[in-house]
Amino acid sequence: MKDRYDVIVVGAGPGGSQTARTAALKGLDVLLIEKRQQIGDPVRCAEGVNKEYLKEYIEPDPAWISAEVKGSKIYSPDGTLVEMSEELSGAEVGYVLERKVFDRALAREAALAGAEVMVKTRATGLLMEGGFVKGIKAEHMGKKYTIKADIVIGADGVESRVGRWAGIDTTLKPKDMCTCAQYLITDFTIDPDFCEFFLGNKIAPVGYIWVFPKGNNMANVGIGITGHMSGKGKALELLDEFIVKRFPDCRKIELVVGGVPVSGTIDRTVANGLMLVGDAARQSDPVTGGGIFNAMWAGDIAGKVAANAIRRSDVSAESLQEYEKAWRAELGRDLDMSLVVKERFTRMTDYELNTLAHSLEGVDLGSTTLIGLVWALFKANKKLLWDLRSIFIGIKDIENEVKREVYS
Repeated sequence: MKDRYDVIVVGAGPGGSQTARTAALKGLDVLLIEKRQQIGDPVRCAEGVNKEYLKEYIEPDPAWISAEVKGSKIYSPDGTLVEMSEELSGAEVGYVLERKVFDRALAREAALAGAEVMVKTRATGLLMEGGFVKGIKAEHMGKKYTIKADIVIGADGVESRVGRWAGIDTTLKPKDMCTCAQYLITDFTIDPDFCEFFLGNKIAPVGYIWVFPKGNNMANVGIGITGHMSGKGKALELLDEFIVKRFPDCRKIELVVGGVPVSGTIDRTVANGLMLVGDAARQSDPVTGGGIFNAMWAGDIAGKVAANAIRRSDVSAESLQEYEKAWRAELGRDLDMSLVVKERFTRMTDYELNTLAHSLEGVDLGSTTLIGLVWALFKANKKLLWDLRSIFIGIKDIENEVKREVYS
């Protein structure tokens, strides 16, 4: 480890490793640090990701693919099934990963691109000079270091300390966090080709339960409920109740717990000499809590912007707006729309969720398009679609039908 780099990335999750890889490929001298001694372990993730999106950044490798699924099955509170194709299932369905292997593969890609990777290395503060971030204070194997850099990138997860040290408010209210618990189970029976989602205010208030097959007769079974609905241990209690009913004979072989931001976008993700990526920038989806691909996508932009900024010798917050504008223009808009959907759906009663599911009975969701799905929902649930009208801007058929319903 040297005492100076062009870029230091704090956190070797998917977003951090992709940032480090891209920056290194652009010719920058990059240090990627991870506080844990093993990258990717412990896992705090359902491990689902859209395979087509993922292929944009890394070649598929059986070593980190636990299962490949064809779509998702969504169960309403009364058990009504809505089956959706992989294309309609969003960014979390396609591959079910082995994150312990996947995260290391991404870190390896960063290392092969030229980044120096240091595990068991914790950032303990920022070096500040003239209002600019100029590096980090760090601790490695009991020794303290000061490491300078032109740009520091915080990919250090929920409520990022790196962001807070730079003056960015990364704190979250309980209702903006999802409290999650997940078992890895074995010795049970499910359809290995589909991820399953269970909705209902009794089984998962303001949240949902997921079952993601992992091959070899294993699956991740987890729950996410927002913080203001989860008393001490409630998420795990609800998950245990579900497993007793759904998989009474299964065997639990691993338990993980954690939190995911579901708040929508943060006010800002840049400061002088600093950018935030992934959960640190609240780039996870407010509806699903998924964020693997989002973090990698944003990290790729951050790596390119870092190279541009250093090339023009301007790492000011104004210069780094290039990153802010780029990720908000596309991903940010999607997250804002997801937040609108989340806030509407979390107010729905079990009766309304059942009604919504019933409206899709008989619709072939294996071959329909997104517009076809929206249209089917609209015809049966005009009030719901009116509430969500802001996310359908540009879909002329829906816009016109909404106007007819409202003004007729």
